[in-house]
Amino acid sequence: MNSLYEVLNSFLLVYAALFPIINPIGGAPIFLGFTRHCTDKERHLLARRVAFNGFLLLLGSLLAGSHVLEFFGITLPVLRIAGGLVVTSFAWNLLQRGQEADDSDNASKVVGPNDAFYPLTMPLTIGPGSMSVAITLGSQRPKGITDLAMLAGVGGGAIAGLFAVMLTVYLCYRFAERIVSALGENGANVLIRLSAFILVCIGIQILWNGISSLPGIPTH
Repeated sequence: MNSLYEVLNSFLLVYAALFPIINPIGGAPIFLGFTRHCTDKERHLLARRVAFNGFLLLLGSLLAGSHVLEFFGITLPVLRIAGGLVVTSFAWNLLQRGQEADDSDNASKVVGPNDAFYPLTMPLTIGPGSMSVAITLGSQRPKGITDLAMLAGVGGGAIAGLFAVMLTVYLCYRFAERIVSALGENGANVLIRLSAFILVCIGIQILWNGISSLPGIPTH
């Protein structure tokens, strides 16, 4: 029973930490704007590839991200500060421009099946904020657990959380046209601006967490 609780806790921790940063519902109108010239079949293929690429990126960040940072001498607080700055900057620009300007930007960009990784996976879906969160989660592995079965269960729960997040991304992108149609033009604009504002808050929170984690910085 205790092991099941640990697995469920690991799953929920990963999903709850990554879902608001990735924000697949808010990203659906932007994804649709990039793929407006694609056929339905191409758009569905792109949604599947983005979800697959995003899962691999997050899985790599979760399992090996902290070791890569250690190899290059980069600390987690510095990563959080850099990621927070990038997320805040991107979200602030999106908040100022809204749907109308975003449409004009995307009108000149032709996205096809070969563009699944850039720009659709990175930085639209998986950015420095979500990667830094995944690295942080991976670096906070439970230290007191010695039971190999429980360790495997906790790891499996975390990986299942990543899979659930990217499955949500796939469904939101797969049915992006229906989501935008249901919202209408004004609703999509409101959703983008609201998502951008939440993303600004998340970016500042990541930035603050990084600053407060630096040695010698008071937290109160």
